[in-house]
Amino acid sequence: MIWKSLILWTGLLVLAILNGGFRIKLLNPYLGETTGHITSTILLSLLILGFTCLVIRWLRPATVPESLAIGLGWTLLTLGFEFGAGHFLFGKTWSDLLADYNIAALRIWPLALITTFLSPWLAARIRNVI
Repeated sequence: MIWKSLILWTGLLVLAILNGGFRIKLLNPYLGETTGHITSTILLSLLILGFTCLVIRWLRPATVPESLAIGLGWTLLTLGFEFGAGHFLFGKTWSDLLADYNIAALRIWPLALITTFLSPWLAARIRNVI
């Protein structure tokens, strides 16, 4: 099951990268940076849940704790990629990376992380897998 989880997380990574490009090229120029970010985060959260609903029968977690463990793994991989690649590959400062967690500034990126964590469990419930 671990290799299936890793393959599917790679799919989530591709969705996130495509969503980021969509935000930069289309949403931000028309909606502004803040509204573009909010719209993009909500869209990504829906994409994460939708993708997980499509693949949950292939992943097939056996129990609620197992589905939550998959979500935790995906969330940790996402955080590792965000901070590791963001800082070391793309040269973003730590403060720039942490700015997306400032809810008071309408930065709702944590919603995507919460969705990533809960999506295997939610999808399994929606699709009657567990």
